[in-house]
Amino acid sequence: MKSSATTMSIGEIAARFGLATHVLRHWESMGLVTPDRVGGRRRYGADDLFRVAVILRAKEAGLGLDEIREMIRTSDPAARRAVLRRRRDELAERIARAQASLDLVECALDCEHDDFTRCPHFQAVMAERIALTATTASG
Repeated sequence: MKSSATTMSIGEIAARFGLATHVLRHWESMGLVTPDRVGGRRRYGADDLFRVAVILRAKEAGLGLDEIREMIRTSDPAARRAVLRRRRDELAERIARAQASLDLVECALDCEHDDFTRCPHFQAVMAERIALTATTASG
């Protein structure tokens, strides 16, 4: 048995994390968690509790279950870092797009023109966006 004097049932660990039990069963089928079996029933120990917390945090960071499995199951630190680097790069790109969207909305809100689409400043911001799209599409 794993290193834990106290174990939890699938219902207990699901309730603790606000998950449905079928989620834990799915994660088990994918090899993300490996609870012990006592009398045919799943028993989750401290290691499993930690693993579920890691999976949830990784999902919050945008990693998919396959990426999480790849990261968790590998013993190669370089492979683990590669997964994390890919996710970091994707997050940085998503943050940059979100920031650009926020800047555009703020530009429109701060505009003194009745029709912000006719505002020279707004049009300049849009021209930058159009130029960026042309560069990205050709590259």
